[in-house]
Amino acid sequence: MKPKYSFFNNARYALEGILAMLRYEMAFRLELLVIIPALILNFFLPLSLLEHLFLAFVLFLILIVEALNSAIESCVDLVTEEFKTKAKIAKDCASAAVFFSVLLALFSWFFVLLGLL
Repeated sequence: MKPKYSFFNNARYALEGILAMLRYEMAFRLELLVIIPALILNFFLPLSLLEHLFLAFVLFLILIVEALNSAIESCVDLVTEEFKTKAKIAKDCASAAVFFSVLLALFSWFFVLLGLL
């Protein structure tokens, strides 16, 4: 039987997911070391509201994709501990998604900041 929806339980699950990533995912911690200062810097840049929101969005997108990547890797590890080509492909594709989100953020910040010069 499916449990009844509860906003507070779902929020708790989300917080537990964040704590799990902080505890077990080194990549997430490293990304936070770059993203948090970048978000703070964003507040002090002389940009339009839309540009501020866009720069914050691409940073949060990295964290969102990293969370999905961690979920995929955990599910794959749960299913098999042996080397399987399809498991490797799933993990590599999820990692590629993180890579693309980082590239998007770098290019976005570069071009927005280039407009300030």
